[in-house]
Amino acid sequence: MTLFPRLLGSAFLAVPLAASAACPALLNHQMKTIDGKPLDLCQFQDRPILIVNTASKCGFTPQFEKLEGMYKQYKDKGLVVIGFPSNDFRQELATNKEVGDFCRLTYGVQFPMAEKTTVAGDAANPFFQQLAATTGEAPRWNFHKYLVAPDGKTVHSFATQVEPDSKELMGKLQGMLKK
Repeated sequence: MTLFPRLLGSAFLAVPLAASAACPALLNHQMKTIDGKPLDLCQFQDRPILIVNTASKCGFTPQFEKLEGMYKQYKDKGLVVIGFPSNDFRQELATNKEVGDFCRLTYGVQFPMAEKTTVAGDAANPFFQQLAATTGEAPRWNFHKYLVAPDGKTVHSFATQVEPDSKELMGKLQGMLKK
């Protein structure tokens, strides 16, 4: 809890910051984008976030097209899609630049992409460790999806085979979008 001093006469009182302004613990992560810029997940609080571990050389890589389509269609209603490239399953390009160029040039990806990271196992980055702990499901392959509700606490997990525009995923997302 953050405290701010408030002058009252000649005394200072500690006043707690409103709870609604605090970033949910799940989103309290700072990382870098694929282009090396800061990426603070707290900036996306109060919005539905679709988190996807990606790979450029996977049979499921064409899901990028549907992910970008969803992002374009629903970003004005609050949806954020964030890709997390990973070589955990040995199907990702060598550098962040190669991954970024591939995603932009091949699939027109405009949604945020984090820098390459580890998403599974004991070496998974802390954000993916929290996602796995919250849902009981860690990525078993590329293009595993987590849908984080605007409350920053509720998380739905979707296996690789579940397409981004599937009834299963869209059924959860529709109720989270702004009208």
